[in-house]
Amino acid sequence: MEKELPRVGVYICECGGNIGDVVDVKAVLEAAKNWEGVVDAKYQKYLCSKPSQEVIITAIKKKNLDRVVIASCTPRMHLVTFQSALEQADLNPYMLEFVNIREQASWVHGPKYSETATQKAISLIRGGYERSLELEPLESISEKSSREILIVGGGIAGITAALELGYLGFKVHLVEKESSIGGNMAKLTKVFPTLDCAQCILTPRMAEVGRNPNVRLLTYSEVQDIRGRPGNYEVKIFMKPRGVDTEKCRSCGVCSKVCQILAPDKYNQGLSQRKAAYISFPQAVPSAYVIDFDACTKCLKCEQVCPAKAINLEDQGRTLDLKVGGIIMATGYDIYDANMLKTYGYGVYKDVITMMDLERLTSASGPTAGYIKRADGTDVKKMAIVLCAGSRDKNHIPYCSRICCMYSLKQAFVLKKMLGISVHIYYIDIRATGKGYEELYWRDEEAGVIFTKGRVAEIWKNKEDKLVILAEDTLMGEVKEEEFDMVALATPMIPPVGLKELAGKMKLSLGEDGFIQEKHPKLDPVDSLKTAVFACGCALSPKDVRDTVSDALAAAAKASLFLKGERIITSPEKAFIVKDLCTGCSDCVPICPVNAIAMEGEKAAINPFICMGCGACIPVCPVEAIDFKNSTSRQIIANLRGVLAEKQLDEVRIIAFVDRNVGYTGMDFLGLDRTSYPEDIRIVAVPSTAILGLKHLLHAFAFGADGILVIEGQEEIDEHFTKKRMIEMNRSLSENDIKGMRVRYSYVPLPVYKKAADLFARFSERIRKFGPLPIEKRNKLKEKLGI
Repeated sequence: MEKELPRVGVYICECGGNIGDVVDVKAVLEAAKNWEGVVDAKYQKYLCSKPSQEVIITAIKKKNLDRVVIASCTPRMHLVTFQSALEQADLNPYMLEFVNIREQASWVHGPKYSETATQKAISLIRGGYERSLELEPLESISEKSSREILIVGGGIAGITAALELGYLGFKVHLVEKESSIGGNMAKLTKVFPTLDCAQCILTPRMAEVGRNPNVRLLTYSEVQDIRGRPGNYEVKIFMKPRGVDTEKCRSCGVCSKVCQILAPDKYNQGLSQRKAAYISFPQAVPSAYVIDFDACTKCLKCEQVCPAKAINLEDQGRTLDLKVGGIIMATGYDIYDANMLKTYGYGVYKDVITMMDLERLTSASGPTAGYIKRADGTDVKKMAIVLCAGSRDKNHIPYCSRICCMYSLKQAFVLKKMLGISVHIYYIDIRATGKGYEELYWRDEEAGVIFTKGRVAEIWKNKEDKLVILAEDTLMGEVKEEEFDMVALATPMIPPVGLKELAGKMKLSLGEDGFIQEKHPKLDPVDSLKTAVFACGCALSPKDVRDTVSDALAAAAKASLFLKGERIITSPEKAFIVKDLCTGCSDCVPICPVNAIAMEGEKAAINPFICMGCGACIPVCPVEAIDFKNSTSRQIIANLRGVLAEKQLDEVRIIAFVDRNVGYTGMDFLGLDRTSYPEDIRIVAVPSTAILGLKHLLHAFAFGADGILVIEGQEEIDEHFTKKRMIEMNRSLSENDIKGMRVRYSYVPLPVYKKAADLFARFSERIRKFGPLPIEKRNKLKEKLGI
């Protein structure tokens, strides 16, 4: 019997003009209608809308479609939307092929190059169509998961998420590197725009989380390692030597009274000192003392007088192993080091402080009991607040820290209205974009706070021992010098120390600003690029308390949804063994970075729950007995055949193999930025570039590629696989009479995704100089490959 021809439906989205204003969708549609097996082809204004979804569902049922090609925006946004539509029509969701013609055609080329974008869209969709002919139905697989959740960071975000999940019945492990939960918010006096007492808001939540039976507090602890997979992560926690048993400690303070050693008080920003036996602040949770072993001389006095026998000066810390189903990153923020701002006199003049220093000085529990004093002990009568001190500055921190304007307005109001201090604010722009924020600005003006629009150039001290600010008043068009008793610098929020290292261990992508990269800024704002790892608050970017709490509630909801049952479902898109071909050589076993491959009798076997889906095992199999579900070699080669079809003899086309997780996200960001790059680039997504072998490159050249770029965004894949393999493949290409200069490999992590556009431009220029690969070389390759 003859094999029945596939019945394909091709659906193109105008995206409300995002695509349709650049790409001639009617021309694309006419091209698609002529492809063999296409029995239905339509374009819609908004393909993701419910009416358009119904059009697809109806077509599948009435026209008996067995596969569907969607040409629209990025699959990172709407893949699940269209898979759901297929399921509603009783078609396997993996019979869907998704083609990105918005980020990769219309947005990167624009209306000026409409014809070019249209032709590119046709070739991208042709690639998707050809790949769809090789699709196979797949079924998801499931396994039992842990219903425990790890939260990294015990600030307001971590506390909120822990309480929410604890009340939902999940076992939560809340890890905080300091001796008490509370984070940076515990240092604040008041919060904007309402000027509520920060402690009055925070400390009841701290106490609540401390007594929640489902929340396990692991303070003075750090995450050492995270391994495993979504639903079953294995976490190693190091509980630092605290010297005090938190269960026994009565918080009587006797140990601190007898301690003779003083050390800088971190809670008070180093503006005062505390004992080596100390409690961070009166409302600390857990309410237990801690020994500062860096300062302690081990005189044993505290150990001798402790009535509860809670002190152990030989404490070495201990390691704790956890198994959790999901992780929430609530790692908070650090403040940019003001010592980097030499022209502002920080570290030179003691009366130049940061805004966090000012928070502690205005606090009743601070080093001066709420009185603002100069370093010499005299009263502060006139103060300046310098906004954007290090932020919005390419020499320091390029981004806006978002909350600096508002906490400065809050502090200015407190200083002026409650303490009677004259306050001047130097600003570039006042950004008051929240409920009640603009009103706080007007309250400051009404209170008599003086605003000067202009960036501060320099700060120094004159002979009268006054600080002098040199700044341009851009509204008045003049440069001014003004004397002050004290100057506070509004330095920006930056990612916390240790986040980069921890993210590396977790294989978690960071953005170019160093914060955790969300999956999608609009649709998945608290999902990371790693399944079952969520992020909230300032772990993602600078945020105020309101948005941080909202994030935490969202992250808790997403984590609880992921672990709603006893079992979790994992994607079938993993490597698999073709048993009939496997010879049992075991070459693949040592290659797997997560030990997912083992020998079962005389054949290799892959555990799909352990497999991370990198495909690194595939090129090493000497008999091609390993393949990848939904990214089989046949499917990748079919995609190449499609995107290179109908290429003109004098035309140059370049294939850019990009890893589907990090690298592809970077390509999407180029589209979002409307960053233009040469039209000859055709992006082909693969699970990771470790899946690529020589045959993929040879097929690309045989089908019409004139150059090949390989872009990997994941560091471990770059280091362990692709970088070395590309060197070997380059040698093999020369043996096939292909110049090595026609292939280039580059590691492009997400923080530097913009580098890809420059890479595209330079490589395209090189290949254009070489010209198209001679037809005789292509024919020779086709003969060798049997195509």
